[in-house]
Amino acid sequence: MAAIYKKGQGYWTRLMSAIAFGMLVLMGVVWLWDLLASAKFGDIQTVYIQAGAAVVMMAVLGWIGFRLIGRSPKVVDFMIATEGEMKKVNWSSRREILGSTWVVIALTLFIALYCFTFDLVFQVFFEWIGVLEKA
Repeated sequence: MAAIYKKGQGYWTRLMSAIAFGMLVLMGVVWLWDLLASAKFGDIQTVYIQAGAAVVMMAVLGWIGFRLIGRSPKVVDFMIATEGEMKKVNWSSRREILGSTWVVIALTLFIALYCFTFDLVFQVFFEWIGVLEKA
């Protein structure tokens, strides 16, 4: 009944998706905990309300995550296909990445200097014709 669909396939994609989903759930629990910091429900202490809401939220979202990541045929088949495609990717070498990075940095500096130069030219021009006052 609680068997995992296509167990053993798409292991890394499922594992990383489960970790990311778990992190989102934990961030949601922290948000809910802070939201309920001033909650009052009769004589019950606030910490019990916060803990109960956190446990319920983790249980419900954990069940949803398991159903999606472990049991939903459409989602699992997509993750298996994604992992298969990622194995086909031709990753760039360190040398290619460094070369591309330097090209991006140089081009960014060139564009910045180009914009600065034209800004300065327009500033001088508009001060000369009297549209701008000197600072």
